[in-house]
Amino acid sequence: MNIHPSAVVSPTAELADGVEVGPYSTVGDHVVVGQDTVIGPHVVIEGHTRIGERNRIYPFSSIGTPPQDVGYHNEDTRLIMGNDNVVREYVTINRATTKEAWETIIGDNNYLMAYAHVAHDCNLADHVILTNGATLGGHTHIAEYAILGAFLAVQQFVRIGAHAYLGAKSGIDRDVPPFMITAGPRAKLYGINQKGLIRRGFPQKTIDILKKAYSIIWRENRSFREGIAQVKSELQIIPELQMLLDFLISSKRGVLR
Repeated sequence: MNIHPSAVVSPTAELADGVEVGPYSTVGDHVVVGQDTVIGPHVVIEGHTRIGERNRIYPFSSIGTPPQDVGYHNEDTRLIMGNDNVVREYVTINRATTKEAWETIIGDNNYLMAYAHVAHDCNLADHVILTNGATLGGHTHIAEYAILGAFLAVQQFVRIGAHAYLGAKSGIDRDVPPFMITAGPRAKLYGINQKGLIRRGFPQKTIDILKKAYSIIWRENRSFREGIAQVKSELQIIPELQMLLDFLISSKRGVLR
């Protein structure tokens, strides 16, 4: 353990072996930090925050701060962060409110670039990338391998599906299905994230089936219910297609077109 003399670490905080705390950083009461996590200079970590192993937290980040919600009254809500995450400069991650599961969750191997904001009660899976200035409203759920472009804003309670790619400077007010690309100031769908799926090793057959499903559901001017029924009758239901259909059926906010 290596704690700089100018850092302030609460006596009730729990820091594992190999943790580093840089100059002028503050680690508050109840914070737990896992092995080999590096906390850079001028970082603030507070509240009931549990951070896993081998995370790298860069200067001026604020982690586990209270939710920006007028209904919050200092309850002991939590922030849980997994392993191997990178949190770049000036990122803010709020702990939860009492309105859902009392937890904001960050999974493993995520990369949060400078000035990104993760609001209360959000749930990020694994291998998510938030590009510079990306902002998540409260209660948003981001599935694995999603990439969110710079300076976009995701409205509260929206879900972003796995392997989706969201272009920069967009407003996202409805659910984004897995495997899709979105772009535009008011985001719209622009097809399957083919390059991303190829990079992740998806077989061409899988990509072709997803492209056909996209064409049936979104391009042929029919309702989602009609499109889903036609997809089920015409295409081989591989696991990735089933994931897409399940996402559409379970949407509560509506899905981008």
